[in-house]
Amino acid sequence: MSIGAEAQPLPPSARAGPPPGLPLIIAHRGASAERPEHTLLAYARAIEEGADFIEPDLVATKDHVLVARHENEISETTDVADRPEFAARKRTQMIDGVEVTGWFTEDFTLDELRTLRARERLPQLRPGNKAFDGQAQIPTLTEIIALAKSASETSGRTIGIYPETKHPSHFRKIGLPLEPVLLAVLAEAGWTTAEAPVFIQSFEVDNLKALRGQTGVRLVQLMANGASADGYDYSDMRTKAGLARVANYADAIGPERGLVIPRDANGVPGAPTTLVADAHYAGLEVHPWTFRPENYFLARPFRRGDSPIARGDAAGEIRLYLEAGIDGLFSDSPAAAYAAMRPDSRSGN
Repeated sequence: MSIGAEAQPLPPSARAGPPPGLPLIIAHRGASAERPEHTLLAYARAIEEGADFIEPDLVATKDHVLVARHENEISETTDVADRPEFAARKRTQMIDGVEVTGWFTEDFTLDELRTLRARERLPQLRPGNKAFDGQAQIPTLTEIIALAKSASETSGRTIGIYPETKHPSHFRKIGLPLEPVLLAVLAEAGWTTAEAPVFIQSFEVDNLKALRGQTGVRLVQLMANGASADGYDYSDMRTKAGLARVANYADAIGPERGLVIPRDANGVPGAPTTLVADAHYAGLEVHPWTFRPENYFLARPFRRGDSPIARGDAAGEIRLYLEAGIDGLFSDSPAAAYAAMRPDSRSGN
């Protein structure tokens, strides 16, 4: 793939990753604190900042191509609402039991989606990212893999991908299952074993169980509060018995970070839970999400100033989780995660 104007090849001086053996830095939708998420701009920036893996959320087009968007509803992350030729595509549908109105990737062919341009999803919190609005297209999974491989060659270190199957039950129900296409694209890239630089993640359970019998790449069970779209209770999953069951089909868990270190009502972090130790006992790695640099998202001791959009000590907050024994982390700012892991780092990013 020619990376083109959106994401130029990385220079030889591109930042090396953290020293071997340290937790993985997973660029959450790319360096989304600095560039509009799920664009080649964001992924390339993340690699420059030291990310080990770049994370695309995968959804399907009408012609069954996998592309990277946070949701299949795309009015928040593209200029589709400003495009009169697509006004009639706006509709309402149920997705995982929730009524959603907007424009959906499954109603567009890839060629049609390519006419759209990406924009910042959180412009009030990340006004600087608006400077990049309109500069990037919606990337395909194939293009993201090509970027990772090209950057690996240029930087001299392995850059992996960490794709999430987004709303897999929904896409299966409408005849556009994500998993067969994902596995085919990974196989074309030569990535089919546990040694491949790939983790496949899902908030659902049944698709991970099915994938376990179809691929050797590593699988990650995401966890939040409540229940999965296919009916599994996450609180049951986090018990010792539940983690043992997860270990039958997954290699790691991706818990919401508050499940590792909770905060009180004032935003002050408490003592770590037993989740990391319990997961490790079951043979599972732990990759919590999501670490973000703005005060709005940070625990109170790591905020700097009064503005919610000001950058605080994200690296300092990340160090709490490193001390809790995590094996990797999702960050909107790979630079902050990198700073947290450097022995000579003493300040936040």
